[in-house]
Amino acid sequence: MFVLFEEAGKFLAGRILSEADSSLQVELDSGKRVKVKAVNALLKFEKPSPAELVAAAQKLSQDIELELAWEFASEEEFGFAELARDYFSADPSKPASLEQQAAALFRLFDAPHYFRRAGKGRFKKAPADILQLALAAIEKKKQLALQITAWAEALAQGQCPAPIADQLYKILFKPDKNSAEYKAVVEASRNTHSAPLDLLQRSGAIASAYQFHWKRFLFENFPKGTGFPALTAPVHAEELPLATVQAFSIDDSSTTEIDDALSVQGLGTGTVTLGIHIAAPGLAVLPGSAIDKLGRARLSTVYMPGHKLTMLPDEVVQNYTLQAGRNCPAISLYVTLDEATLAIRETVTRIEQVSIASNLRHDVLDSTFTEAFFEAAHAANAPAGAPAGPAGPAADIAWATELTFLHRLAKHLKGLREVQRGKPENFNRPDYNFKLDNASGHEPEGHETVSISIRQRGAPLDLIVAEAMILANSTWGQWLAEHGVPGIYRSQASLAPGVKVRMGTKALPHAGLGVPSYAWSTSPLRRYTDLVNQWQLIACARHGRTAALVAPFKPKDAELFSIISGFDAAYSAYNGFQAGIERYWTLKYLQQNGITELTASAFKDNLLRADDLPLVLPAMGAQGLPRGAKVRVRLGEIDEITLDISGTVIERLDLVAEAGAQAMDEEDEGEDLAAGPISIAVDVNEPAADTAPVAS
Repeated sequence: MFVLFEEAGKFLAGRILSEADSSLQVELDSGKRVKVKAVNALLKFEKPSPAELVAAAQKLSQDIELELAWEFASEEEFGFAELARDYFSADPSKPASLEQQAAALFRLFDAPHYFRRAGKGRFKKAPADILQLALAAIEKKKQLALQITAWAEALAQGQCPAPIADQLYKILFKPDKNSAEYKAVVEASRNTHSAPLDLLQRSGAIASAYQFHWKRFLFENFPKGTGFPALTAPVHAEELPLATVQAFSIDDSSTTEIDDALSVQGLGTGTVTLGIHIAAPGLAVLPGSAIDKLGRARLSTVYMPGHKLTMLPDEVVQNYTLQAGRNCPAISLYVTLDEATLAIRETVTRIEQVSIASNLRHDVLDSTFTEAFFEAAHAANAPAGAPAGPAGPAADIAWATELTFLHRLAKHLKGLREVQRGKPENFNRPDYNFKLDNASGHEPEGHETVSISIRQRGAPLDLIVAEAMILANSTWGQWLAEHGVPGIYRSQASLAPGVKVRMGTKALPHAGLGVPSYAWSTSPLRRYTDLVNQWQLIACARHGRTAALVAPFKPKDAELFSIISGFDAAYSAYNGFQAGIERYWTLKYLQQNGITELTASAFKDNLLRADDLPLVLPAMGAQGLPRGAKVRVRLGEIDEITLDISGTVIERLDLVAEAGAQAMDEEDEGEDLAAGPISIAVDVNEPAADTAPVAS
């Protein structure tokens, strides 16, 4: 005796070895023995063999017309044998054959949109309205499967359907894996044995490498666009006193958000007052205001060659940027110093207006204010710290006297920090300036001619500004802590390898800078953390020891932690994009200038760093080279989409001293190379498009 039974949604048949009231022992054709519940036994028969019955019934089941079977079916619950009798038998009094019963069972079971399962071998036909909805869904899914196949075939033939092109960045980086567009790319990639990125590039979906990188960044970080809504730029209503100083800023010519300026008073008197003046949008842009929400959404200005996305609307920037020829609202830190020893005697913070006399520019003045210039100026000063005399190098150059003192002070402050650090800061590598020929100032298109120039890190004007800002951020960080007012700090526990800079709300030491605390406060037009700290500083300046009661953010304020978390993520994304797009322009520079070979230094594994360009690349033949070894490398093919380039070492130029290698070790610690291939989220191992019927 044989039995046909259901087991975990499948139909099996085998020989009955023994039978009890509630179960059967059954041997399958494979020889495997299974225990079957009696309720799961649907048909018992003596012939044909189980395999023959199942094969014949499956073939016959495909001939059963579901629409007709549904019409024949009873409105009440019924068994499969009853439907088989009504469908196959001309005489309703005669049961259907064993094969017909099994065929009806298989067909009913596989058509849940027509027949709902009501128990083992029992069914109830679906209501007409539900059936129509189910059939419509099945037809829609069928058409969708055909569409996916058609799109996949077009991609394989080098053509990109418009719906896929429209969702290019979503498919590659934040895909909806149930979407037809995504499934078409997966299917085409699988069929053509091609990487999705290569497939889409060949099909014309990626027409411009630059636009690919730019639009990918916008997709991930500015999905609603880069424009600002129409809002009135706020203006502070408070009447501010006018400071008795003439201040000057030092920035690049492209800088429009001028956050900081400096002033010097009292040269030659023995007591000098350094003024560090910071733009004060926090006087008018209040926490929770519409403008604040815009800044909170962006968290930082985004920089890239030839273009930028400002954190705040231009109208706000123009109201508060420290533009020459204006009296600008500012928060000023005045540092009183002994002119001879440069010891700090006193610091005072004021909210005021500051007259901005000049906006000095690095790219114009770096060649004038060199290390040699300042050495000569310092030598001409008598006594030490006094302004240069008429015959000195500073005599006929605007601001040279002030800058000469500031350079001396900057070197002194740097030396003090290095004592705290326990070792000198190394600036072995230069900074690079990118300039595009898009004189109109429009958003770059990616084909502009690019020039790359070098500015050595730690150049005199850089050093002056950097040390002044470190002094302000450290002093104000301590000042907030003394008032019991929380701020957003950057700290580093030690200089041990792997110890990273972290952001938090406590005034902790920053080992890398060699200062007891460090709160970003000097770029409120460009960084949201600085704007937050400015609000806290304003509270301290206005209310003194009671500032903690009225400051916008209180100790352990959850909003501060939320801001830190959001800023960390955004700042990392923006810096990553800037590094990537600068790499794009570096590769473009190689192409535009026909550069096929360059000199480089080995620094990590098989990686080389170009000596005169901001370029890191892997190279054959670089394995095993000591860090800092100089080589000539022949460049390989450039891929502007993945930003990949490789090379081959063709000549060893010299051997390096161990000290040089150690200096590189320190600078390379924690460096983000931003040179890896593009990472996409398309998984070609995804299952093929599901075309199974939709259950009702």
